[in-house]
Amino acid sequence: MKDTAPRLLKTDFPPLHRTELHTLQVNLGYLCNLSCTHCHVNAGPKRTELMTRDVIDLLLQFIDAKKIQCLDLTGGAPEMNPHFRYLVAEARARGVEVIDRCNLTILEEPGYEDLAQFLADSGVYISASLPCYEEANVNEQRGKGVYQTSIEALQRLNRLGYGKGGGLKLDLVYNPNGAFLPPPQASLQAEYKQQLLAHHGIEFDELLTITNMPISRFGSMLMSKGQLESYLTLLKDNYSESNLGGVMCRSLISVDWQGHVYDCDFNQMLEWPMQLSTTDSSPLGDLLASDSRKVHLRDLLQRSLEGEPIVIGEHCYGCTAGQGSSCGGALE
Repeated sequence: MKDTAPRLLKTDFPPLHRTELHTLQVNLGYLCNLSCTHCHVNAGPKRTELMTRDVIDLLLQFIDAKKIQCLDLTGGAPEMNPHFRYLVAEARARGVEVIDRCNLTILEEPGYEDLAQFLADSGVYISASLPCYEEANVNEQRGKGVYQTSIEALQRLNRLGYGKGGGLKLDLVYNPNGAFLPPPQASLQAEYKQQLLAHHGIEFDELLTITNMPISRFGSMLMSKGQLESYLTLLKDNYSESNLGGVMCRSLISVDWQGHVYDCDFNQMLEWPMQLSTTDSSPLGDLLASDSRKVHLRDLLQRSLEGEPIVIGEHCYGCTAGQGSSCGGALE
């Protein structure tokens, strides 16, 4: 797979600094039942990286120490980590909001038949990927048969009370299936709601539009097609300064399956570690993929991150282009 990281290192993106930390985003491993073309994690059924129980207990210690308000679980398919339910139960017992970034199809996999019920009983907020309301587009991006399985999973969630405007929140996530920006979130949400209700009787709360990042599997595809430079130009040409205040990296940290810390999930996939202002001033290029220089979650138990600089690159224009993009959807 071609690596876009060297091309993203040099940037004129504006400096960013952290505000108060309230979200802990955790990648529980790269194992997934799907291999999507837009995946910035390069996850799949053959990946073996999974967070251990020891690291998960450290997460809970960090949640207690920092009074974390939100635990955002990603993967791969985060539900495939054998300690997923333990972590969810412990976090919910502490009153922490838990987000499960679910690919929907996992809810229909053998051995996971009771997963949807567990999520409902635990009051977990589900943010579910559905890159289009049309079958052909979804299957092209995610694999044959994924659309129908996703529809069945959404219908199951609706029966449990998800997406009805009550306490069980169900949001859908749209990613473009090519080298272009998402359309306006509000109008696309209205279209999704009309189509899914009319054809499948499905309801959901909000649609979140997320810009594809030029890294990992999607970045490699861009390079193979000779589209990387034009896509980076597209992101920069649509830069909006008003989005800077809402980018997720200012109030979130991203933790990999081993417990190393990054400024965001995208930097994690690039292996660009968090840099603390008082401990290491080495150039970012010297820090890449160097485990000995990576910040670990245990290093932050007694440390405030407010005011710390955020590692930036050319891909950061993806979060500020057009209507903006974050794990919570459009910023404008």
